[in-house]
Amino acid sequence: MTTFSSVDMDWLATLLADVAASEIMPWFRNLDEGTIEQKTSPIDLVTVADVNAERAITAALGARYPGALVIGEEAVAAEPALLDGWSQTGRLSFVVDPIDGTFNFASGVASFGVMLAVVKDGETIAGIIHDPVGKDWIMAERGSGARLRRPDGRERALTLSKAPALAAMIGSAAWQYMPEPERSMIARNQAQCLGNVAYRCAAQEYRLLAEGHIHFTLYHKLMPWDHLAGALIQTEAGGHVRRFDGSVYRPADLDGGLLSTPDEDSWHELREALWRGESATGPAWN
Repeated sequence: MTTFSSVDMDWLATLLADVAASEIMPWFRNLDEGTIEQKTSPIDLVTVADVNAERAITAALGARYPGALVIGEEAVAAEPALLDGWSQTGRLSFVVDPIDGTFNFASGVASFGVMLAVVKDGETIAGIIHDPVGKDWIMAERGSGARLRRPDGRERALTLSKAPALAAMIGSAAWQYMPEPERSMIARNQAQCLGNVAYRCAAQEYRLLAEGHIHFTLYHKLMPWDHLAGALIQTEAGGHVRRFDGSVYRPADLDGGLLSTPDEDSWHELREALWRGESATGPAWN
């Protein structure tokens, strides 16, 4: 089976939940020194649960969708060349983050998630974020809206909250990964907003935005497993998702940052406010 239809969302949601139950949750707060490794820094970790969950998801996807491409975070960490032109092959592709928020997971903090995006012909056509602790999902298919699915199967549509005035906005700005002087500028200018949340987990931050609890998210690093599912869910929930230069975010994009807000007006207002004081040589935007 190499095609994808809306009925497959149920199967994918079940797959993520089953793998979370069998490969992730048994390790939560049960990891020891031999089951956690550092990748690029002390806050960039991988655990036995990440590796086993990605292997299980990849194997199941390969069996159900022969010929499809699976792009997993840990597989790419081992073989970076997997990212070369992957979204332009025309093949049905699945992008997997087995545990988003591994630092939290490894620390015993219940803020992590399993993320999966479906890509075809260079476009994200579906996305699912599963919460292994709450045992529910937020999900979307292109053109069909976004929804929250409870463990008992009940669903409700997701709609971003209306953007308030800048001084009343609450959001998440991951300026930690930005280069200077942009890093300090964003950190300073975010003080114009009411508050900041920093879950160190895009899966949960995208959920907060989709359910209307916060008003924006901002990310500098654009690895596909971190943002494809969440960006589609925000768009289908009525939000405005763009790279920092105002361009549409696509699976091939690995840089340029990403800012998500409830609507286009609030996007421009926030973009201007956060970059206020930028030099004339800073990034252009529309």
